[in-house]
Amino acid sequence: MSEQDGRAWLEDVLAAKRERGRPALIGYLPIGHPSVPGSIEAMFAMVEAGVDIVEIGLPHHDPVMDGPVIRQATENALRGGTRIADLFTAVTALASAAVPVVCMTYWDPVEQYGAERFARDLAIAGGCGVIVPDLPGGKAPEWTASTDAHGLARILVVPPDASGERISRIASACTGFVYAAGRLGLTGSGEVDVDQAKDLVDRVRRVTTTAVCVGFGISTPTHAAGIATSADGVIVGTALVECLAAPSLEAGLTRLTTLIGSLAASLHTPARPLRTTACVPAARDGSIRAFSHGGAPDTITSTGGLTGSV
Repeated sequence: MSEQDGRAWLEDVLAAKRERGRPALIGYLPIGHPSVPGSIEAMFAMVEAGVDIVEIGLPHHDPVMDGPVIRQATENALRGGTRIADLFTAVTALASAAVPVVCMTYWDPVEQYGAERFARDLAIAGGCGVIVPDLPGGKAPEWTASTDAHGLARILVVPPDASGERISRIASACTGFVYAAGRLGLTGSGEVDVDQAKDLVDRVRRVTTTAVCVGFGISTPTHAAGIATSADGVIVGTALVECLAAPSLEAGLTRLTTLIGSLAASLHTPARPLRTTACVPAARDGSIRAFSHGGAPDTITSTGGLTGSV
C-alpha cells in the first residue's frame, strides 16, 4: 500500500461492511501498555478475534478526554519509555494483518513532532487516519493540508450535546469517518446511552455522507448490538484496555479475545485467522519478535526502522 492509499482503504472497509448491513468493529488499545511488544501482540490478537479496524492510542501526559482506566494505561506506557517511534512501529507491523489502522492522539504530541512530519511518517508506516479530539481551531488549516497531502483520514469527535451548526462544522472537516461520542464525559466513565447515540448518528447523517462511528461507553455485546442498527462502526476502548489489567499478558489476551469474540458475534462478524508474519520490537537493543498466525513469538534481530521521539 502506498502512503496515498490509507484513507481510501479505511473508507472502502467501512463501505463494504455497510453494504453487508454490518458495522465495523473498531478496537482501541494504547501503544506501550503493558509494554510495546505486549501491546502489539494484543493488537494482533484483537484482529484475529474479530476486530475490523485497529485504533492505536498514542500516550500523552494530559489525556483530557480519557477516564481512569485509559489514563492509567497511558501513564504506564510513558513510564516505560514509549515514544512516537513505537507508534509507527506498531502501525507498520499491523499493516501486514490486512486491517486498517488509525491513530488516536492529542494535538500536543503532533505539534511537538511537527504536523506535516507526523502525517508523513504515519502514512509511510501504513496508517490510514488520525483521531484528534482536541484539535485547536487555529491549527485546522495546517492539519487539513498535512493529512490531505499524505492520504490520511482526518477524524474528529462530535459530542452528543452539539448543536446542529457545530455538528455540521465538525462533520464537514472529517474524512474517513465522523467519531460520534455515545455519551458525555470521559472515556470509560459510564455506559453509552444507546438511544442518545442513535439520535446523534441521525443528526450527523443529515449533514454528511461520511461514515459515522460511535464510541464512548460501549463495553458489552448488548451495547454494540444496539448501536449497530444505526452506526457504520462501533468503537470499543476502555473495556478492552481493562482486559489487559491481568496477572500476566497471557491471561490478559484470553480476556481480550473472549470479549472481542462476543462483541463481534453481536455484530455478526466472524473471527479471522491471520495468514501473515509480522515483527515487533521486544527490547530497545534492536531484538524483535516475529508473530505468525497467532503463534508464540520467536526472538530475532533487526536493525533500522523509523525514528523520532518527543
